[in-house]
Amino acid sequence: MMESMDAARIIGYLKGKSILITGSTGFLGKILVEKILRVQPHVHKMYLLVRAIDAPSAKQRVQQEVIGTELFGLLRDKYGEGFDLFIGEKIVALAGDITGEDLGLDAPTLHDLAKHMDVIVNIAATTNFYERYDVSLDVNVMGVKHLCQFAKQCAKLKMLMHVSTAYVSGDSAEVIVEKPLKPGSSLREGVHLDIDAELRLVADAKKDLLLIGGDPAEQKKAMKELGLQRARHHGWSNSYVFTKAMGEMLLGQLRGDDMPVVIMRPSVITSVRADPVPGWIQGTRTIDTLIIGYAKQSISCFLGDLSVVVDCIPGDMVVNAMLAAMVAHSEEKQAVPVYQATSSLRNPVTYGVLYRSGGRHFEEHPRVRDDGQVIPNRHMLFFSSIPRFRLYMVLAFKLPLEMLHVANILLCGLFDKLYNDYSRKYKFVMHLVDVYGPFAFFRGCFDDTNLETLRSTMAMKSPEDEMFNFDPKSIDWDDYFYRTHIPGVLKYVCK
Repeated sequence: MMESMDAARIIGYLKGKSILITGSTGFLGKILVEKILRVQPHVHKMYLLVRAIDAPSAKQRVQQEVIGTELFGLLRDKYGEGFDLFIGEKIVALAGDITGEDLGLDAPTLHDLAKHMDVIVNIAATTNFYERYDVSLDVNVMGVKHLCQFAKQCAKLKMLMHVSTAYVSGDSAEVIVEKPLKPGSSLREGVHLDIDAELRLVADAKKDLLLIGGDPAEQKKAMKELGLQRARHHGWSNSYVFTKAMGEMLLGQLRGDDMPVVIMRPSVITSVRADPVPGWIQGTRTIDTLIIGYAKQSISCFLGDLSVVVDCIPGDMVVNAMLAAMVAHSEEKQAVPVYQATSSLRNPVTYGVLYRSGGRHFEEHPRVRDDGQVIPNRHMLFFSSIPRFRLYMVLAFKLPLEMLHVANILLCGLFDKLYNDYSRKYKFVMHLVDVYGPFAFFRGCFDDTNLETLRSTMAMKSPEDEMFNFDPKSIDWDDYFYRTHIPGVLKYVCK
């Protein structure tokens, strides 16, 4: 039975703690760093591991990519001229790399960190669906291994929080429960997943590509295709979710019986809902392609079914769930708790709600061209299946492209540049459909019983407690999309 949870308990837990965070320059990492500093200024230190050649470069990167963002405005206002001094006392930038042995740190630094570390939060990941297989394995799998090896050296460690993704469970159309992945299990029946074999395979492939030589761009493409091929061989749709699944499996194998671990699996993470800056977002989420395309009127059709539920959750609510779970399971060394920070079970929302909210927003706040003319809003065509979309693309683009190709031959290459440009764009769109298509029609429903149980322990009796809200039932999706998320995407992404 979990103890009751409230803001005071979470804030009190963070006091005096030394916390190592990977992935702090990413969207979720920034929200976490800011939140801890804002609610508990007496945290001892936060060590931010970032890729950099030396300590000054690491410090500069943290300053520019983390502390210097608009997200830290409330803290900047609170401390005024003392802000830099406060940050200097609480934030330590470490030049390292989770893909390297000992996290890329020298022995004295590593030893000193291990003596004092209370909490490790692993958010670092490559989230590219079409990443090079070697890069995905290095970050999403080997990074977990190296972090586990470091964690075992931390005598005071109370928690290792690992952020994964809800989609590690594959493209199931059923209710997907919160349970650890079994090492060696594959989503394809009769196929065994051997992580060491995958590492050897990619190493051999890299050697072969180096021996063959040739265009570096073609070698890069070959490694990307290898990742896609291996993911689909085992039943996952892309190398991102495949390697994140392997990372979870490896974590389960390496933690042993004495390491307190929690796995947090968010679905699609969207802009900040409440604090510190509603609408703040970094990078383009899959659902934001629709918003940006509509805003720029750059796409006339979209692959997706408006009746399909899109599972998304605001970034600040994910961080709130992480902090609550961290406190609830601190120093627990039994089975690994898995939490799915999702919305499809408790408060489902469809693509149709997003589309209608966008239409409403752009009708009331029309976008204007540089010359002052209003950009007219056009309705998009939506295709409820990949075969229908492919047929449309063939009729609307492929056939005219072939006609242009014939004309180009007859006219001795007069349209070479035009044909090559359109051909490249057509292939790019069809490639996107291949890689991202499965997500457009994902019909699974994520069970969040574990997280609901944790939520039930939250007191929610004061404004401070509301600062740690992670209940998806409290979200009015239409209002959130219209007033917060869409304006945030337009301000921070669609500049």
